[in-house]
Parts: sequence; C-alpha cells; structure tokens
Amino acid sequence: MKACYARGMPRRSTRPPLVLLPNELDLLERLRKSHTAPRRDVQRAQVLWLYHTGESIAAIMRAVHLTRKSVAKWISKALRVGVAAGLQDTPHGSSPKLTEEAKAWVVHMACSKPKDFGYAAELWTRQALAQHVRREAVAAGHPSLARASKATVHRILAAQPLQPHKVTYYLERRDPAFESKMREVLLVYQEVALQNQSGAPGIASMKTITVSVDEKPGVQAISTTAPDLPPVPGKHPTVARDHEYKRLGTCSILAALDLHTGHVTGRVERRHRSREFIALLRDLDDYYPKDCTLRLVLDNHSAHLSQETQDYLATRPNRFKYVLTPTHGSWLNLAETLFGKMARTFLRHIRVHSWEELRDRILQGIAEINACPVVHRWKKFEALTALTQ
Repeated sequence: MKACYARGMPRRSTRPPLVLLPNELDLLERLRKSHTAPRRDVQRAQVLWLYHTGESIAAIMRAVHLTRKSVAKWISKALRVGVAAGLQDTPHGSSPKLTEEAKAWVVHMACSKPKDFGYAAELWTRQALAQHVRREAVAAGHPSLARASKATVHRILAAQPLQPHKVTYYLERRDPAFESKMREVLLVYQEVALQNQSGAPGIASMKTITVSVDEKPGVQAISTTAPDLPPVPGKHPTVARDHEYKRLGTCSILAALDLHTGHVTGRVERRHRSREFIALLRDLDDYYPKDCTLRLVLDNHSAHLSQETQDYLATRPNRFKYVLTPTHGSWLNLAETLFGKMARTFLRHIRVHSWEELRDRILQGIAEINACPVVHRWKKFEALTALTQ
C-alpha cells in the first residue's frame, strides 16, 4: 500500500470541510464575482468558495494562481475564525498615530504644485504625493508619515473638502469697463425689443437698423472614407458610420443677424481676416437702404478694429456704428444663438466630399433660415430692467 501511494495515489486531506452559513455563502458569491473589489479579496473568496465545493488544494492553486502555502493559509484561517474574519489581513503592529498637524501638512503639500518641488508634473497624483510625503516627512517634523502609503494619503484628502487633484476652470474678468459695455449692449437690445413690440415701420423706413455680427471659425470639412449605412432592423437601428474620416480643411462662417427681421447675411471663407470682414460689411451695405445707419453689435476681434477695416469705414461715413461687447463677453452677442441653431441643425454630423461642398451647404442652410426667419430676442428682461434703472 505504501508503494502504491509513492507512485502517485492522492493523499486525502485531513482538513475538515468548510461549512458556510447562508450569509457567508452570499458574501463569497458576491465577492468572488465582483469587478470592483480588491483583487486579493476576490482571490481569497474564490479560494474559500472552491474549497467549500470540495476542490483539492492543487486544483484551487491552479484556478486562482496562488501558492500552496497561501491557499492553505486562507483555508485554515477561515476554519478557525469564520469566513468574514478569515478574509481580512491580520493586523501587524500598532497603527501609526497621525496628528492633525501631520494631516494638515499633507493637505498643504497636495494644494501646492509638483513643479515647485522640481517635478515635471503640474498636479499631484496620489502615488506621486505619497512618495513625496515619505521623502520629506521626517525633515518636515512629521515622522509618523515616513511610511505613509498611497491609501493613507487618499484617506487624509478624502476626509476634507478640498480636491487639489481636480481642475475647475474660471474666466477672469479682464475688461475694466465690463459693466458699462454690457449696459450699453443690453440697452440696445431693450431698444430693439421695444421697437419690435410696438410695430414700428418696416426696414425700408427705419433710420437705424441693428445687426448682430460674429464669426464661427474652425468649422471642419470632414469626409467619410466609407458610405453611411441606413438603419437596418435587427442589425443597427441607427445610421451606421465608419469611424475613420478625412479632414479637408476648415472654414469660417461670418454672419450678420438682423435683430428686427431675423434675416441673416452670411459668408463662408477659408480665413478670417480684415478683408473677409470688409467683404461682409460690403454685403450689408448693398442689402440695406442707403439712407439708414447700420448699428453693429460685435466683439473686439482684431479684424473688426484693424487699420484696413478702419480705412474702409472711412469711405462710408455715418453708415456703420459699432457697439462693442466687453472682453470675454461673447455671450452678450445674439449672433451666438444663430450659430447655436446652425450647430443643432444643418451642421450637426455633417459630412462632405470637398471644402466647396461644405461652403455651399452652409450657404444653403443660411438661405433656409432666411426662408423662415425668426427674430432672436434677449429674454432676460428682468436683468435688463435692473441694469437700466
């Protein structure tokens, strides 16, 4: 019998079976299938589950890729203290005492920038911050942090409201005359709104016509490399489009929105310079009656204020009047709502075979807008009233 055993007969385990209570069974079932729990916890749950089902130590080793010593360790611990306690690591030594000063120092480090300490990064990662804390803790007078782990740093930062690893963007107000310029623009909108509501005479008899002017640069001409596929029942319920595409350049849309009628005067150009802006001004000059003043609401773009543009305006005295929006106040320009409408309609998912096709389709979209014009109105009348009082 001993000879047969030496040739490879399996030895029967002397360990007792692992008897699980319903709650323990449910715990192992959830943990071993978890995709979010730590890997070591999932492995331990798999070890105990397989042993409970009658698998041998060798089979469990192969299934979970652990050594015999590790598998035996977790089985023996579960048999001694139960499944819930058996899944946990045995604490070693006493837990370090972190003072409030040490925690505040970690938060202070987190709020600084790594580049100030000679690192390449702009913001800390948890791992990089933990390494820096361990390196500098003793010199800074916080020896309890000399062996701080990434998890320790995470717990310190999670316990307070600051989140220095994230960036929230803001826009600094750089125009000292922001309030006065905004007031001027809003007063113009109020005047136009009251004029439109009162049923004033038509454009042909108006002395001042207000037009909102803006540009939408960087509109991409994109071509597909394979044809779009229509929706097919049972296969794909939406239009199918190949992921690859080809760039054919970009264009700038220059548009002037009539705040009285909703009519759009537009151009599509490859570039956005003074000469393209002057071409838009010439279009406005040709479209509107010669004896009226065109009041243009527009921003401080260099093309609007360049010497080349000023030279053209000098040839048309009293024809154009600028109302400039404040710096970083593009949201005050009603032409932005026009570009939003374009983005939601004919520019949405647009694909073309050439730059010229993109230009023609944008001009066609503008013509469709002019076929059913909509008067764009500033709806925040309460804000208007407060600012004008």
